[in-house]
Amino acid sequence: MTDQARGLHARVLESLGPAITGGEYPPGSVLRTDELAQRFEVSRSVVREAVRVLESMHLVESRRRVGVTVRPTAEWNVYDPQVIRWRLAGADRPRQLRSLTVLRSAIEPAAAGLAAQHATPEQCAALTECALGMVATSRGQQLEGYLFHDINFHRIVLNASGNEMFARLGDVVAEVLAGRTHHQVMFEDPDPAAVTLHVRLAEAVREGDPVRAEELTREIAVGALHELDILAP
Repeated sequence: MTDQARGLHARVLESLGPAITGGEYPPGSVLRTDELAQRFEVSRSVVREAVRVLESMHLVESRRRVGVTVRPTAEWNVYDPQVIRWRLAGADRPRQLRSLTVLRSAIEPAAAGLAAQHATPEQCAALTECALGMVATSRGQQLEGYLFHDINFHRIVLNASGNEMFARLGDVVAEVLAGRTHHQVMFEDPDPAAVTLHVRLAEAVREGDPVRAEELTREIAVGALHELDILAP
């Protein structure tokens, strides 16, 4: 695919994806390739390539002599990072944020407990570095800098668990954290208590204390849900 075709494909995808996940095309809606090509002023091959990506996410299915049909929401690949990003950009953001934060509260404490048992010295050092980075960027409205360290912190915990299923959720957690920041579902400066909890969690992992690591991660999750009650009720 040429750079030009890739750009056209991305433009179609970035329009159709949010339109579908945002409800503009509800389940059962039929999209015609010819009409989409005309609407976006692109070739049918570009539309077909975008549709293939949407099919891989289980958002749509193509059938001969029918067209491209939007699939029921229950069939979507809701763990796909791009689907999460699109859903967080839509009107259903508060419910989506809550759903994902509840998922994190169920998964991350167990991952943290395992990380305290299995983390390598290098992972412990990287976790401490991220925690200190969060402290350094937690004042002065440095939310993008804070986000960078926050995402890396949680990726390390999931990876250090030694469980490949937990590790694969790193992209999901990254989209949740990024969505909160980019859609202003964060305080201007992060909650100091949450920052402190991350520092203490890094210490618990480094000291090999799985019980404490799980407890601290649950506190982080409870705090995140409380923030949603305030900022995205």
